[in-house]
Amino acid sequence: MGIDEISKRKGHQNFATVIGDVEAGKLIEVIDSHQQEDIIETLKQQPIEVRAKVEEVSVDMWGGFPKVVKKVFPNAVVVIDRFHVMKLVNEELNKIRRQSGVSDRGSKFILLKNGKDLTAEEKTKLEEILKRSKRLGKAYSNPKSDVRI
Repeated sequence: MGIDEISKRKGHQNFATVIGDVEAGKLIEVIDSHQQEDIIETLKQQPIEVRAKVEEVSVDMWGGFPKVVKKVFPNAVVVIDRFHVMKLVNEELNKIRRQSGVSDRGSKFILLKNGKDLTAEEKTKLEEILKRSKRLGKAYSNPKSDVRI
């Protein structure tokens, strides 16, 4: 299962909460609120027998979702969705790149591209980029060292 919010109107702080079956790719519920209590109240309308079968819930990094999951799905484990984790890691890695003075054309693209998808030429350029900053090299090879999630 996955829980995420969507903006009902671009540029405004007016959100709805979307509940979906990630494995089946199906929409389960759209809740016209982003308030914890409203989400909990709506999800608790399902019988506990149904809610107890949920084993895993994927959420973004909004602090309220794990609390919702804990109150509604007694047997579920919270998993932070990969998209949001990678977005944060990439933002921090790019920030370190800029702080390190690496501004070559294409350096951001090569640094953030999946390593297994790099061409031989891009791999060479990546090595050159990483040699220019020990901190950037360390963050690239071990994101946990400089990125705070």
